[in-house]
Amino acid sequence: MQINIDGLDIRYESVGKDGGRDVLLLPGWGATLDLYEFIIKHLSDRFKVTALDFPGCGGSQIMERPWDVQDYADLTVSFIEKVGLKNPILIGHSNGGRVIMQLCGTGMLSPDKVILLGAAGIKHKKTFKQKVRQSAFKLIKRILLLPGIRKYSKNLLERARSHFGSADYKSAPEVLRQTMVRLINRDMRGVLSNIKASTLLIYGENDTAATVEDANIIASYIDDAGVCVIKGAGHFAFLDRPFEVAKIIDSFLNG
Repeated sequence: MQINIDGLDIRYESVGKDGGRDVLLLPGWGATLDLYEFIIKHLSDRFKVTALDFPGCGGSQIMERPWDVQDYADLTVSFIEKVGLKNPILIGHSNGGRVIMQLCGTGMLSPDKVILLGAAGIKHKKTFKQKVRQSAFKLIKRILLLPGIRKYSKNLLERARSHFGSADYKSAPEVLRQTMVRLINRDMRGVLSNIKASTLLIYGENDTAATVEDANIIASYIDDAGVCVIKGAGHFAFLDRPFEVAKIIDSFLNG
């Protein structure tokens, strides 16, 4: 299904029990709702589960300018209102979790329950190696954008981005690259203590994108929060250990 939100065509899916409690699932960076099909189907016998593709991902139209986390939050609220969801339980993976932190931490939404799956949002100090790589790329970029060099340097600049950037950064269009930079440079600690929802954090033991340390930091700011660590799992714990994650979610939602 598709719906137009603030001029953007947004792909979404809504399945499950008629009259069931609404659940809204927000995907991670670059992911589509298809990645979460196991969770969606698992909950659909008891809940009305809705998931969407964020702009620039899957079947949703790409935005014209770089976004920050507030833009994602604004779109989510507009989507909820237009689709007609009623105070949904929120589930967010990675960047979707970051968006939920913004929604709940600024009072835009007040769900009673939130599930964060490997949620991003904690900014750490860069290592010396990371600082060197960042400085090197900035210097190269500055040189290649000098007048007289700029028109010859497009391919060289892309090669520099390819060498210094992450896989997600390298594969993204420019507007999403700038969006990604804005997102990862935003530390969510400033809004976390305002979250009043009962919050379950599920993180993979071997997740390097959003670590167990991050989970514990996030939980320390929220009055009613608990962390579950999935042994042997990575950033996609719900794919690595689907049945274990499903049981934990069931226990939380039934409690």
